[in-house]
Order: sequence, then C-alpha cells, then structure tokens
Amino acid sequence: MLSSEALAELAAGICATAETLGQTISATAARLMAEDLAAFPPQDIRKALQSCRRELTGKFTLGAVMQRIQAEDGRPGKDEAWAIAMTTNDEFETVVLTDEIQMALAAAKPVLDAGDKVGARMAFISAYERFVGQAREDAKPVNWHVSVGFDANRRIQAITKAVEMQRIPQERGRLYLADLSVTPITEDGRAVVALLTGEVSTPSPKLRAKLEAVRNSMLEMRAASAKRKDEMRIEAANELADRRAMLVQQAQELEAGRAAQ
Repeated sequence: MLSSEALAELAAGICATAETLGQTISATAARLMAEDLAAFPPQDIRKALQSCRRELTGKFTLGAVMQRIQAEDGRPGKDEAWAIAMTTNDEFETVVLTDEIQMALAAAKPVLDAGDKVGARMAFISAYERFVGQAREDAKPVNWHVSVGFDANRRIQAITKAVEMQRIPQERGRLYLADLSVTPITEDGRAVVALLTGEVSTPSPKLRAKLEAVRNSMLEMRAASAKRKDEMRIEAANELADRRAMLVQQAQELEAGRAAQ
C-alpha cells in the first residue's frame, strides 16, 4: 500500500496526465483513482500513465489506466497460452507455464481427451480469459512455474529461456538448474553415464541392480516384437496421461485456493 505522500504524488500525476490530454479531473476523483491504482507496482502505474499521455484519444478514465497496467502484467495472450499448454503433450518437454494456463488446460482436458482439438482450443481460451480476468481484477501478479520433463537438455533450455524472458527470477532459475543438474557428482552418477557411454565405472551394489534392470529393458526394447512395441507405446501414453493428471490436480488445488481467499 502506498503511503499518504505517495498517494498524493500519484493523484498529482493523474491530474497532470488528464491536463496533457486536454481534460480536467477533480482532486477528489484523482485521489480515488490513486487509491484504486495503489495495489499495482508503482513502475507499472507510471508506464500506464505515460502510455495514456502518448496514445489515448478518448476520455481519460481509471479503466484506461488499468487496461494498460494489465497488458504489462506478464501474462501471455490467448494464442501463446494455448501454444504453451500444448507443449505439455510431450512428456520429454519441460514447460514453464502460469497458474491460469494450467487451470484453463484442466478445464479443456475432457474435450482434448475426446480428440476434439478445435473444441479444446475454444474451451481453453474461454477458460483462460476468464481466469486471467479474475486474476487481474484481484490485482494478482503473474505466477510462472515449471513442469519438468524427462529430457535434461530441454530442461536447461526451457529454464534458461524463461529467465531471459524474465518469467522466472534469475536466482530462482539458478536454483532450478542446480536441482536439475545432470552433471554426475558421485560414483553412482558416473555409473549411470557409463551405461550410456560405455565408459568403465563401479556402481554401488544397490545401483548395480537398478542398472541391470535398465540394461535388460534396453535389450528388451531392441529385441521386442511388434506387439511388445505397441505395448510400450501404450505405456508411454499412460505416462503422458499421468503427467496431464498431475497438472489437472495442481490446477484444481490452485482454483480451490483462490476460491477460499
């Protein structure tokens, strides 16, 4: 919340903005507008007022200012949001998504599971715009979070890109990368790499059993019959379904949390 001095300064800025647009606004109205805008970051308010002075051709209103603040809140547009949501179909892909994308994807999931991609997109966009509108009305900042995929290289790329786009803070991105580091730091870690590269390494007895199971699985895949390959594809599809179910559960928890506030 802004201090009394900051509110007075903002009200003065509102009056000045109205004046540059050839309009007038009373001190009381400017003060009320300042109080309504106080929930937003000061830098966003300044940018919105500047945008109004440069672009606005109609009447200067609280709605005109808020519209510009909300457009800069970091939430992607509906088409980009849908594209982000669709990357969750690949279980190897690490996806950085917002709460609203996750909740809208959960709302569209029944239609998507039925195979109607066009209908799913319409359902997603409708839900997404509703969730975004509610979040903006509540003045809630955008919240980006990571859904980790299986491919280690894609994890690094996705998180690095999210940091570059300022969707997650640099420190948080660094912690993600540290947690998801693929650099082996133990003998067991080197043994896992050895399985893939053919290098010689000595795993612990416990890991040796796991590696043997992995090795057998790889050999089985190579020698698998067409029937077994189909079964493996079904298992992979089930894993994807599990990931979607997890995203849906998280979305339901987010929505329940919002309803409880």
